[in-house]
Amino acid sequence: MEPGAGAFLEEQFREACAELQRPALSGAAWELLVQTQGISVYRLLDQQTGLYAYKVFGVLEDCLPDLLADVYMDLAYRKQWDQYVKELYEKECNGETVVYWQVKYPFPMSNRDYVYVRQRRELDFEGRKVHVILAQSTSEPQFPEKSGVIRVKQYKQSLAIQSDGERGSKVFMYYFDNPGGQIPSWVVNWAAKNGVPNFLKDMVKACQNYRRT
Repeated sequence: MEPGAGAFLEEQFREACAELQRPALSGAAWELLVQTQGISVYRLLDQQTGLYAYKVFGVLEDCLPDLLADVYMDLAYRKQWDQYVKELYEKECNGETVVYWQVKYPFPMSNRDYVYVRQRRELDFEGRKVHVILAQSTSEPQFPEKSGVIRVKQYKQSLAIQSDGERGSKVFMYYFDNPGGQIPSWVVNWAAKNGVPNFLKDMVKACQNYRRT
């Protein structure tokens, strides 16, 4: 199975932590896509695939960093609050925890599914605690492709979280995937402009309800 969780390098965790402190948007053609609800979304065209990578910066109010990281990692709970989850679970494969995630797509498009590994770490940055969660797609024969569902084989995400100094969380997220197939541009644009901010907003609400269920 390759790449596994062991493939995450110390440098990758440090890079996500550093970008939370100081956004790295110069030296490349990152363009501001949308600013809403205290969240800024930037995108960069990937010349090789013709798809966009995204960076998200912002503050989520009334959601403490420890809680936000716990909610993000809790897959069973996510099935309760994320309306786009069709199937989501973890499975041990060769001593490593692998995640299977199927995402609902609007009709008449096929759903997409992901097989990926992830790792969470806590870093110290100048005396401040930073949660960093990395995820990337992997290939695992115990998760065969399903009929009618398109497997996303290129997926990478970084998330860094720290306190905003009050009762909220300062966040940075990097995201790239290649969903395959033909997806209308309106779906891509909607997902970037609305899907990401709405997901973060829903996650804040999920934080407020966590452990009450």
